[in-house]
Amino acid sequence: MAPGITESFPTTLHQFNKPVSKAIFPDGIKTSGQHPPIYNQLRPFADFPKEISGATVWKSEDYVDSPERWVHPFTEEEISEMSDAADAFLASGTPLTGISKSNYKLPRISRYLESVRSDLLNGKGFILFKGFPVEEWGNHKSAVAYMGLGTYLGYFVSQNGRGHVLGHVKDVGDDAKQIDKVRIYRTNARQFFHQDDSDIVGLLCIARALRGGESDIVSSHHVYNTLKKERPDVLKTLTEPIWYFDRKGEVSDGEEPYIRTSVFYMEQGLNGRVYSKYDPYFIRSLSRFSDQGLIPPLSPAQLEAADVLEETCKRLALHMILEVGDIQFLSNEHVFHARTEYTDHAPPAPRRHLMRLWLATPEEEGGWKLPFHDSKEKKRGGIQVNDQPPVAPLDAE
Repeated sequence: MAPGITESFPTTLHQFNKPVSKAIFPDGIKTSGQHPPIYNQLRPFADFPKEISGATVWKSEDYVDSPERWVHPFTEEEISEMSDAADAFLASGTPLTGISKSNYKLPRISRYLESVRSDLLNGKGFILFKGFPVEEWGNHKSAVAYMGLGTYLGYFVSQNGRGHVLGHVKDVGDDAKQIDKVRIYRTNARQFFHQDDSDIVGLLCIARALRGGESDIVSSHHVYNTLKKERPDVLKTLTEPIWYFDRKGEVSDGEEPYIRTSVFYMEQGLNGRVYSKYDPYFIRSLSRFSDQGLIPPLSPAQLEAADVLEETCKRLALHMILEVGDIQFLSNEHVFHARTEYTDHAPPAPRRHLMRLWLATPEEEGGWKLPFHDSKEKKRGGIQVNDQPPVAPLDAE
């Protein structure tokens, strides 16, 4: 039988703050993983704001003709500092999964990255860096410099059941139609508007596709305001904890293979902000459970809400193309992102390839106060299966 809407989740299922072995987790921190929300902390639709205001609410026309507001070309000095830090890290012999601010030092650019982190969390929620020398450095040094840069924005978390803390968005030939088994980033299919299981996501372009694979982003707060005016019934449905999300087999012992949650939440505390977490591929792949009566199928209202959400995001989105050497960082708190379908170059030309980071920003370091048991964990969110060690492969596996 499907869980009741008002039940709370037992706090004993996942024990936080347990010491971990540095032989398994080189930086001494384990990814928390996926968890249901704390149901009694979820707020009814009546408590949600009538309208959201502030820097997190933006329109595509605010930025489409003003790249200087969201594009940062790396300077020669910044490239040099990252290069020196990467060389020193490589010389130390430390595994890539052990990289941190303490062993990848950026004394000058770090001051700028503090402002970038603040803007990702509390401002417009996106930035595009240009001129990262991936072709000069190659995959290994590029991965070191990229992950090192990311440590100044958050703590890297595992992105799949195999412990990948350095992910690779690349078509490896998986069948995109098998959505109950396949993660879409491993295909060339369109990725609809979604958010990942982390606070910040980073994408470094290693190689472009022949056609397509372009990026769209949208302020989820602008989407919220638009739905509030145009389709409040849809918005209400999206705030209700009636949505089941597939875990696609990436589950620790004793955990359920799906999570019941909302799409829009309220942050905890006074003046809580609206947070969203969503991926349509993960709500449409659950027939193997609903056919058995374990969970309810998507209702007509939910199916309509999913369609209206996608259409609204697409209508309001800012479009961009990632060139080789570009790095896009986005907030998963208040920005939806999507990717167009793509076609790769014929061999022997390289396939489209993006290195991906999922980064966590815990409450005590300025992160949002989320209605989840792991909100104060350094590596909250992500995907952790049992004690799977973190790995940082240099290409797709």
